[in-house]
Amino acid sequence: MTDAAPTAPHYRRVLLKLSGEALMGEDSYGINRGTIEGMVRQVSGAVAMGVELAIVIGGGNIFRGMAGGAAGMDRATADYMGMLATVMNALALQDALRGAGVAARTMSALKIEQVVEPYIRPKALRYLEEGRVVIFAAGTGNPFFTTDTAAALRGAEIGAEIVLKATKVDGVYSADPMKDPTATRYRTISFDEVIGRDLKVMDATAFALCRDQKLPIKVFSIFKEGALRRVLLGEDEGTLVHV
Repeated sequence: MTDAAPTAPHYRRVLLKLSGEALMGEDSYGINRGTIEGMVRQVSGAVAMGVELAIVIGGGNIFRGMAGGAAGMDRATADYMGMLATVMNALALQDALRGAGVAARTMSALKIEQVVEPYIRPKALRYLEEGRVVIFAAGTGNPFFTTDTAAALRGAEIGAEIVLKATKVDGVYSADPMKDPTATRYRTISFDEVIGRDLKVMDATAFALCRDQKLPIKVFSIFKEGALRRVLLGEDEGTLVHV
């Protein structure tokens, strides 16, 4: 007789980091409707499990401060434009979640009160306790910081048990799996090992913040159906980066 598969979530509160590029799907720009609907299915499944879920979303599908399109621009101005792109993505995700019957609220690090409410930590915590998905937009609200750093910061602020970094790759590999067929996926790896092997998980500021706060990171592919559920159940999905 075998043990039944676990149904109770391994984590109570998590911070999910979604890249703007992930929203493009197979498109070269913007938001792919089928892709965002697939993400909504996974997020709604997590909510149904009783997980308190916050999301930080990037804006690279629309504008990125360090991209070629920003060449010649003042870096701070370009970064603010990137933050506004994340607000657009957050509104699209909020609308899709609400259309699927999932209560969601967007909070922005930049004040655009006619569009979204400002980020206020106690309100964000209350929304999470009420079972709403909270989408954090506009990064940290400051130029020169990435949305990876915003994910680490917000994760620490809300007391998340883990930062889930959703990517196009299903984990951290010993080498680029697109270039090296012998590359192997790490099931778990320590922060120090990531640094020692010069593996790219998050930008240096975000990674250091997670390490200092002893906040683990799980890297997984959001494009694998049911991957988020398996991560939340503590199954062997993606790569866990730990202290």
